[in-house]
Amino acid sequence: MSDLHVLWLPLAVGAVTLLVLLFDIFSTPSVSSGRVTGAITIAGLAAILAASGFVHVSGPAAHGAYEASGWTVALQRLFLAAGVIAALGALDHVTARAPRRAGEYWLLLLSSVLGMTFLAGARDLLLLVVSFELMGIPLYVLASFAKTETATSGVRDRRPSEAGLKLYLVGATSTAVTLFGLALLVGMTRTTRLDAIAAAPMQPLAALGAVFMLAGFGYKVGVVPFHMWVPDTYQGAWTPFVAFLSVAPKAAGVAALTQVFVYGVGAQPDRWQPAMMLLAFLSMAVGNVLALPQTDARRLLGYSGVAQMGYALLGVAAARELGVGMTLFFLASYVFTNMGAFLVVHAVAEGSGSHELDGLRGLSSRAPGLAVALLAFVLSLAGIPFVVGFWAKLYVFLAAWQAGLAGLVVAGVALAALGIFYYLQVLRAVYMTDARGLEAPAVSSALKLAIGLCLVAVVGLGLWPSPLVEETARAAHALLAR
Repeated sequence: MSDLHVLWLPLAVGAVTLLVLLFDIFSTPSVSSGRVTGAITIAGLAAILAASGFVHVSGPAAHGAYEASGWTVALQRLFLAAGVIAALGALDHVTARAPRRAGEYWLLLLSSVLGMTFLAGARDLLLLVVSFELMGIPLYVLASFAKTETATSGVRDRRPSEAGLKLYLVGATSTAVTLFGLALLVGMTRTTRLDAIAAAPMQPLAALGAVFMLAGFGYKVGVVPFHMWVPDTYQGAWTPFVAFLSVAPKAAGVAALTQVFVYGVGAQPDRWQPAMMLLAFLSMAVGNVLALPQTDARRLLGYSGVAQMGYALLGVAAARELGVGMTLFFLASYVFTNMGAFLVVHAVAEGSGSHELDGLRGLSSRAPGLAVALLAFVLSLAGIPFVVGFWAKLYVFLAAWQAGLAGLVVAGVALAALGIFYYLQVLRAVYMTDARGLEAPAVSSALKLAIGLCLVAVVGLGLWPSPLVEETARAAHALLAR
């Protein structure tokens, strides 16, 4: 019973998932039933998110394989918030494009969120990997969901199949690499517990296993050189789903890296820190450079995401409590910022039929509200004061600087400045071009609410970041306090 009490939040998500499954099984597939399952998903996740502020639990469960702490709850709230926004943003799109399969969509989305909530509290390598797969496998199917739409319309489009196939192949490869590294690490340390690994001597084969695990998680996070699936998957999958895919699984991947390396192998950072620093630099450099020539907004945001994950790895590479806390703050800001940007692109594309930057032209005159929202999101991605993205980059750079990574910080600042140029391309299309006959996009109420929630978070946290900074600092202390 004590384990059930500690595990209440993942179990609550599991209960909502089961409810959606049963409703979908016993209801007649239709537009109305698809909308109801979507409403159950949104209401269930929102209720659990609200309850997490009143139900406070801490301590181990499952013989220490899972632990509820401030770090666990902070991550779970972030994943739940991403799930709510993703469900709101996709509600009308899924209902219209796949009315008979809407229940499957919501079930897969909930299953992925369920895996994330278990991952947040995983303190054992086996639970961590199983949670990662529970999170990742539904994403392979969701990435190909647009294939049903093209089959119904009779228009052949290879991109949805390519999106799902690339994500699946990369996911399977990452799992194989991760398990190989896990076998080496566990075999040499003779334990799967992260706290016991921290106390074990790091022999060469164990260090090699840790590097393999870093590569496996690198595939999931989409950092260089494991990033090639990102732009193609983003371009082929449904944009509301990509809004979720671009942030929540990546935040979970960075959290897993933090738990394995800073918490688990953190006693000997010299064994893994150089590899983490290299991945951070390559991601910042390649992501920013390859985003410059992009004309498709989804591919541009994809390469931008590669660079953003490089900034997140700076905090992990710092291998200190401050770095962990500011990485969590960065991930929270990135979730709201990037989801908002993708949802605006989706709203505009629903009217123009194009995800190209050219489809954004004259948006300031066609839909001023969407234009203002996109302005805030782009400024946040670029790290311009005073939206939340500015504080996120600043705090991560400060944490890395205090950890002695001055060279990496200088490179990160220079590459962030380079990134401003491609973000300006987006704003140029929105504010400095003529609409030339394009009409104002029709935006559903649910999509408006999703964009509005992201906008409030980005602007509000930009003006007053202190509460979230303090919360993430407490979460980092809860993780690393031994």
